[in-house]
This record gives sequence, C-alpha cells and structure tokens, in this order.
Amino acid sequence: MFTRLGAGALCFGVAAPTLALDASIEGVEDKLAGNIEIYLDGLDASQYQAERLEDEVRRLASEALRPFGYYDPTLSVRFDDPASPSRVELDVDKGEPVRIERLNFTLEGAAAEDAPFTEAIAAYPQKEGDVLRHAPFDALRSRLSGLALQRGYFDWRFTQRRLEVRPWAHSARLSLGLDSGQRYRFGNVYFQGEHIEPARLQNLVPFEAGAPYLAGEVARFNQNLGQTEWFGSVSVRPRLDQGARSLALPPRKAGWWYSLDAEGIPEAPPAPARIDVQALEAADELQAPDTPRVPIDVLVTPADRHQFETGIGYATDVGPRARLTWNQPWVNRYGHSWDHDLYISGPEQKFSGTYTMPLEDPLRDNYELQYGIRNKDNDDTESLEASVEFGRRWKFDNGWEQYLYLRSTYEDFTQAGESNQVLLLYPGVRWSRTRTRNPTFPTWGDRQQLTVQYANQAWGSDAEFLRVNGDTQWIRMLGDDNRFVGRLGIGSISTGDFDSIPPSLRFFTGGDNSVRGYAYESLSPEDDEGRLIGGEQRVVASIEAQRRVADKWWLATFVDTGDAFTDWWPEDLKTGAGLGVRWISPVGPIRFDVAHPFDDEDAFRIHFSIGPEF
Repeated sequence: MFTRLGAGALCFGVAAPTLALDASIEGVEDKLAGNIEIYLDGLDASQYQAERLEDEVRRLASEALRPFGYYDPTLSVRFDDPASPSRVELDVDKGEPVRIERLNFTLEGAAAEDAPFTEAIAAYPQKEGDVLRHAPFDALRSRLSGLALQRGYFDWRFTQRRLEVRPWAHSARLSLGLDSGQRYRFGNVYFQGEHIEPARLQNLVPFEAGAPYLAGEVARFNQNLGQTEWFGSVSVRPRLDQGARSLALPPRKAGWWYSLDAEGIPEAPPAPARIDVQALEAADELQAPDTPRVPIDVLVTPADRHQFETGIGYATDVGPRARLTWNQPWVNRYGHSWDHDLYISGPEQKFSGTYTMPLEDPLRDNYELQYGIRNKDNDDTESLEASVEFGRRWKFDNGWEQYLYLRSTYEDFTQAGESNQVLLLYPGVRWSRTRTRNPTFPTWGDRQQLTVQYANQAWGSDAEFLRVNGDTQWIRMLGDDNRFVGRLGIGSISTGDFDSIPPSLRFFTGGDNSVRGYAYESLSPEDDEGRLIGGEQRVVASIEAQRRVADKWWLATFVDTGDAFTDWWPEDLKTGAGLGVRWISPVGPIRFDVAHPFDDEDAFRIHFSIGPEF
C-alpha cells in the first residue's frame, strides 16, 4: 500500500520547499496499516536529515502499533536515496503482542447498584488473555464518567485509572475504579421571566422533586417548554453550586469615607452583623439532607405576541395561490393561543381561525374552537360554506392523536345545476398519527388518518348521514439513493338523501395529490349532461419510485389509480402513470410530474407543486 508523506507550507504567497515521500507499507494490513498512515501523514520530510528522518519514521510507526497491543515491532526502513529520499519502503514485523494479564474494574458508592454502570463494565469486550487494545479501555473510562454526569453523581471521581503495560513480559494490567458518591435528586423548579401561570408551567415538568436526577429529563423539560411556542427563548439549567459557601457574603471593605480623620466627621458606625463562611458551613453540616438535591432554574422570555407569515406558490391543481397567517402563540396568562389563516386561489378562497385552550397537560390535552368561511367555484361546483366547530384533542404516548368534535356547517351550493341550502349539525372523531425523519424531505415516515362523522335529523340537522374517510401514506428508503412512496385512501358516505349532502362532504378525485394525469377533482359520477355530481365512495392508490441522480436531484416514476363513484365497487378505476423530477430546494421539495391518463382524451398532463409529501 502507498501513502504520501510530506506537507506543503504556504506563507505570504511563497511556497516553502518540501520533500514528499512515496511510502510503501508491508507486513500489516487493515487497521494497523491505516493507523501507521495516519501517524506518518503529518511528517514533513524536508525538515529532517536522512538519519533523523529514519528515526522519526521508526518512532511514529512504533507508536501507531501500540494502541493495538504491539509494543515490540521490528521495522525495516529503506530509502531510495539516502541523501535526498523521494520514496521509502517500510516493512513491519509487529512481533509478539501484549496480552491482558489482569482486569480490575471496581465501583464504589451508589453507582455500584445502578444498572447502567454495572452493565457498562459487564459489556467490556475484552477478557484476560486477549491481545491488548487501548480503545475499549478509553471507551469504558469515558462511558463511566459520562454516566456519572448524566445520572446525577456530581461528586464522582476515579480512585484508580491505570493501563500498565509490561513490554518485556508482553503483558498488561488494566485498573479502573470509580467512586460515584451519592446520587443527587431533583429539587424544586424555579421560573424566571415567565408570563404564563406557574401552575401551568409546572405541569410541563417531566419529573417530581425528589426523583433521581437524569440529564435526559432536563433536556425533555427544555423540549416541552419549547413545544408550547409560548417562549422566544428557553434556558433550563441544574443549579450545582448549592453549598453553604455560595450563600456567604464576601468580607466587607471599608470605603474611603471611613478612613478620613478630620474634625467634625463622626466615627464610622459599626459594621452590621454578618455570617461568615465557617459558620454557614458548620450550620449546613448540621442540617445537611441525607440525599443532596439539585434545584432546576428556568429562564424564559415571551415569544412575540403577534406573528405574521406570508407565502405565494403555484400548483397545477389550483394555479397561483397565496396565504397570510396571523398567529398569537399566547393571548393570556393561561397559555391560550389564536391562529388565523387566509388562503386565496382561483377556485377557492378561505378564511379560518382556531382558538386553542390548553388543559392540565398543555402538550397533550386541549380544547379547540374553530371557525371559518369558504367560497369554492371549480368546474361544476359552486359553494359558500360557513362553519363553527368545537372539539377536544388528546395526544397519546404511542404517537396517536384523537380529536373529538361537534361541527355546525351552513352551506349554500350548486352542484351540477342542482342548488340547495343546508344546515348540518354533526359530531365527529378523528384519529391520526404522523411519524417522520427529516420532515423537509423524509427518508422514512408514515401517516395515518381515519375520520368518522354522523348527522341525524333528530337533533336538527337537515341531512342524515354516516361518513367514514381514511388515508395512509408510507415513505421508505432502499439504500441511500432509492426512495419509495405509497398512498392508499378509502372513503364512504351512507345517506338516504344524497341531494342534501353538500359538496364539501362528497367525494371527488384527480389532481396532484390524488390521481395524476387527471384535472383537480375531475373524477366523480356524472349526471345525464356529463356534469360532476360527486361520489358516495372513493378509492385512490399510488406507488412511486424515486432514484437520486445528484445531491439534491431525484428522478421519479409513478402509477396512480382511483375514482369516486356511487356503487361499491366500481367497474373500473381511472389510472395515470408518468415520470417526474424532484429538487430539494431551500424552501422545500419542488415536484414536477408529467402524467399520462389512460382513460381521458388528454395525451398527458403536467403537475407542479412545492412542499413535502406529509
């Protein structure tokens, strides 16, 4: 194997002369040869005379072998030209290895009964008689010290830490002892700068006072506070300077006004009584708790009370589009929030708002009041809808989210020439879960959603129906350059008066996120004049394979199928297939697809959109 020895120096634009050596390393392979290369890589041959250069090569090569247990190698170094070498041949006989004669790992203090510490020692990969490796010993030392800090053993120390090598005997003795001392426990949590009710913030604390300290719980607490979006900045720190000495006042020095000695100026008053360090430490020892505690200090600053965001875009489904959002992450000391959203496109204009009222656990449990008005004019659909919805949301430990709500909707619509006005009052429940890695362009993820809605004339609704709608989507990688996306959606509505069901509850398919190759919501049952009336059922499915061709560029091929229909199951489904390009831009993935519909007069249809699949 060959490596280049030597380094160039550049100073003020002038290159210093260097002597680079071609080196051939024989006799060892893999990690041993690689480590020799690393040690020799920084050698500047031009800085040494021939004899000194040979000594330096021998020294560095010998040091490179020691971490692998070889302390007595035989090295043969040959230069092509002793006076001005340009190539060196290094033959390595690594010799007899050093073997472990004795392992002595001990734990003292509370850590001796703490499973992660005992497991770390039990998992040590070498045993007596094995060839010595430095790396496992260094890793164990780092592991134990890291565990001590992570698990609240702040008084820890190594009682012994020796890697004793006897090269003449080809043996080594490894000794490592940790005295952890007592394990600290969580103390009280103190907030500073908060604008939200302290009792509500305490509900975000993932640990109880008196519980064993864990650094991971501190990090989780910091994350909980950030997820509320109530704060512009969050700092959660354990207070580790709780000794009595930190409470003592420093000695007071007399000011210059006490040092004057002039007629008419009274003597300085006596200094006030003070408690010195020794007295405090003595009192602290008398009252010292059996188990030391670590108070947690939290410093927060309020988030901006009014946050605005604008965006413009384009998609072939709706053409140009624009959005303005106005968010208030907190509107009062109870942590209520208020969000507004204005969306404008050619076929649809919508204004909506959500008022969120957190409950005992602000991250998992809240009430929501939603309201909005929407106007839609797309092909054979004209609709003006106003709605109010009140619901409660739960988030569970398994990642699923449940939303139970009561919705009231008034819709004035014309569908395929048939006009109606309806007032609907119906409860619903939605279960959903989204899991993803790298949300901007997921390399792994899935999303599930199931919604059930029911309306009955018994409580004043103009229509009676049961509507069920479900979707699932999956993203998986095969290797580093192959990405697969799959989708499946099924929906059904059961009613005895379909004419009273507004367009917002009927099913339409086709478009960028449905069946590509067909226009937006252009697939549904038709009346005698060929106008879309919407379906009582729907099925859509898609499979897409993507291949990376450059760092941020991917090629895609896909097949979509689906339809909206009246009777279950349709005689056939509409199918489209095509090719696409994906570019991971700074504002999100940009998708460009050309799709061919197999049951339409169009030869192909272009689809363009911005944003991730989830």
